[in-house]
Amino acid sequence: MPLLVEVLGIILNAFVMLIIIQFVIGLLFAFNVINQSNQFAAQVYNSINALLEPILRPVRSILPNTGAIDFSPLVLIIGLQILMAVVRSV
Repeated sequence: MPLLVEVLGIILNAFVMLIIIQFVIGLLFAFNVINQSNQFAAQVYNSINALLEPILRPVRSILPNTGAIDFSPLVLIIGLQILMAVVRSV
């Protein structure tokens, strides 16, 4: 059982890292630090977005529309941390 908890923790931490990377690249695109015509950055962003979109879509449908600010990654990170705390306590 402890091995399963550790493996689940590694997977959840990987998802949190991907969410943070997606957020940072999105900010860099939004503030024109990185041009969207940069193929490498765009490809990394699109790949991470393709992985996370099925997970973020239900969270976005629950949250109210806040305009340009997307709080779904933050809510997902908090939810994953709560899930990990529950799993570790069992």
